[in-house]
Amino acid sequence: MLVGLIAGPWIPVPPETYGGTERVIDGLARGLETAGHSVLLAAPSDSTCPVPLARRMRESDPESLGTAVTELSQVIRAYEALDGVEVIHDHTVTGPLYARRPAGIPVVTTIHGILDAAAVDVYRVMAANTAIIGISHDQVSRTRLPVDRIIHHGMDVESVPVGSGQGGYVCFVGRMCPDKGVLEAIQVARQAGIPLRIAAKMRDRTEMTYFQDVIEPLLGSNEEFLGEVDDAAKQHLMGEAMALLNPIQWHEPFGLVMIEALAAGTPVVGTPIGSAGEIVDHGRTGFLAPTDRLADLLPRAAGLDRALCRSQALQFFSTGRMVRDHLELYRAILDGGLPEGVPDRGELDHNRLKGAARKAPVRTGDPGEDPEEGVLP
Repeated sequence: MLVGLIAGPWIPVPPETYGGTERVIDGLARGLETAGHSVLLAAPSDSTCPVPLARRMRESDPESLGTAVTELSQVIRAYEALDGVEVIHDHTVTGPLYARRPAGIPVVTTIHGILDAAAVDVYRVMAANTAIIGISHDQVSRTRLPVDRIIHHGMDVESVPVGSGQGGYVCFVGRMCPDKGVLEAIQVARQAGIPLRIAAKMRDRTEMTYFQDVIEPLLGSNEEFLGEVDDAAKQHLMGEAMALLNPIQWHEPFGLVMIEALAAGTPVVGTPIGSAGEIVDHGRTGFLAPTDRLADLLPRAAGLDRALCRSQALQFFSTGRMVRDHLELYRAILDGGLPEGVPDRGELDHNRLKGAARKAPVRTGDPGEDPEEGVLP
């Protein structure tokens, strides 16, 4: 199968540092080729993903991040370059609405962001001629958007070294913004009496302002601020941490940082918001609880089975699993047109998904209770 993949114009594939969507595209491209398929990647020309790159693409432009005209320019070039592939998987927002898509080539898109009212309007129209993938049950649970598959992200788990967890600290990895919970991480680690190391993306003005006004004045002897780190440094940081402290404060569609920690054998301690309950096996690979309970749970993370964290990452969040799920959808489209996914492509009912969604691991404890009691729905 010849698959065309379209990435956004702002960050190369893979990213040098921060860039969750680009990491997923990179893993999917490599994984498809490993599985014996061909890939043509329409991504910024400075991308280094080792698959054929579409011609006439421009270099990445991080300064224009989020601007519609930059994305549309990328979309036009991408669809021209991908004419002739068997299926197009478009990871942009505007691309599937492009009026001059190549005739006869089915298009798939992944919703990488939050489904607010504006996004729902866009994807609902898109669903008329595009197969739509959600990345977590939580992401699509508050909308009647017709979604064809729920496919959790994956990563190259085997390339991540398993750490010892003996560094004597916990870590926070994410963007420097209120939603990611860096302020709460500082408070929780201090309450628990455990040192905290912070690795955070801080590039745009809002991130820098939040750091300067809110976070920097709070930093003390219990915290070490590392800034933004590369993959090798991040893997070492996570691997030696007793836990990843991830007290997110918003409905994050999918927390890639959590599976990166599990891949290193490191438990995750965080809030039961967004997709966290689909990634963390409460009481086994981490703890999920309201922010005001995390300080009591954090020291217990050191006693969790790091081998189990790694094995669940391999089982549920590997590149191989992600690729198989995508190939299943691609084949269904090529064999019979747009798949149903959800009966009548109407309101998403997780109990009626026709085997399309990859269900999260069976959970053993409720975030609001002791992990030895209760069941996480």
